[in-house]
Amino acid sequence: MNVLYVNNNGAVLPNKGATIAAGNRSYLYGDGLFESVRILNGKPINLQNHFNRMVEGAKAIKMRFPAFFTVQFFEDKINELIRVSGITEGGKCRISLDRALGGTYIPETNEISYFIEVYPYESNYFELNTKGYEVDIYLDLKKQNNFLANYKTKNGLLYVMTAIAAKEKGLEDLLITNEKGAVIESSNSNLFVVSNGVLYTPGLEEGCLAGTMRMQVINIAIQHGIKVYECSILPQNLLAADEIFLTNAIRGIVWVGGYRTKRYFNTVGRKIQSFLNDYWENTLSEESDINE
Repeated sequence: MNVLYVNNNGAVLPNKGATIAAGNRSYLYGDGLFESVRILNGKPINLQNHFNRMVEGAKAIKMRFPAFFTVQFFEDKINELIRVSGITEGGKCRISLDRALGGTYIPETNEISYFIEVYPYESNYFELNTKGYEVDIYLDLKKQNNFLANYKTKNGLLYVMTAIAAKEKGLEDLLITNEKGAVIESSNSNLFVVSNGVLYTPGLEEGCLAGTMRMQVINIAIQHGIKVYECSILPQNLLAADEIFLTNAIRGIVWVGGYRTKRYFNTVGRKIQSFLNDYWENTLSEESDINE
């Protein structure tokens, strides 16, 4: 197996042991942001949308985004790690932006340090799960809808507790609601509901994560003549749906087979997954032709 590498604020190091400095504010206080980026054919994809969310997230939590942090900067750093780690097909990457060392709850600075890690992934395309997920609604905690709700901050305890509860119940995932009782996402994904061939997904104003795959699925669906509505989704809407599927940057689309006693098909979800793979196959092929 190839040795994997990380980039700790510019230093490329083997991923063999401790690589994060003592006093890291993300470790101490959850003071930072992160992005999960899919790698196909040894290349990071959809990086512009991840970058845009990082910029807006950094602004929201008062971190100073340096001018040299560009899409090209992160693409170069990720590609370097992919190359030295020997990843030639499928993979995944995590970019962390942490407020720089110093201070307690009051930081000494709002400067940023970055940390990038890459890992191989078993598939070199977006692969639909063969068995539909069994899900229910997580009742113990609700997600607060505030100005941080749309960003991937390091404060992920809600999602950890949701995932643990799902495992304890013998389910693949649980759905999270906002303070008004609307269903907005799962422990690791955005939510789409299909009724009569139309897609419905919670609007960002409902407090869901502004997922990069959510955005791409909306755009791809519209391009192929599928109507999409961003709206509030209540638990009773799940029982009336024909399909439910979840989306995230790494998995693409995950179809839900059952919610309580209701069973679902995956016709539209499978179709959009196919559109998604076609899009990235064509995009990466075109980029390869340009670089030759």
